[in-house]
Amino acid sequence: MYKLKTKASFDSAHFLKDYDGKCSNIHGHRWTVEIKVGAETLESDTQNRGMVVDFSNLKKDLKEIADHFDHSLIMETGSLQQATEDALLAENLRIVKVDFRPTAENFAKYIYDEMAGRGYKVIEASVYETPNNVASYCE
Repeated sequence: MYKLKTKASFDSAHFLKDYDGKCSNIHGHRWTVEIKVGAETLESDTQNRGMVVDFSNLKKDLKEIADHFDHSLIMETGSLQQATEDALLAENLRIVKVDFRPTAENFAKYIYDEMAGRGYKVIEASVYETPNNVASYCE
């Protein structure tokens, strides 16, 4: 099997509602997301002959997903009181709501699903909260 891997990064803040520990407070990360795709055979058409996929497309699509979260407060839908959320929005703070607890594990599955939805044969998606802490998802 042929495998390709690329990375993208973004800076954002998050918090874990109902978590008993430091991560219940708003804090930030320099997140790095990594995608690994593969194929048993290489493309045979003229443009992509000899490739699994065009690296430039793979990088562009992963960067687009990462850029969606860049310089934002990522929060699980319903994790703040509406008045608090409204006050943050009134200050023009950028909030990105997700339908999952914003953990590295859940982000790994989210990245996997997003890239698979764009037509890639995803082998694994990994999300680094720090250079030493990584969560991965594969099927």
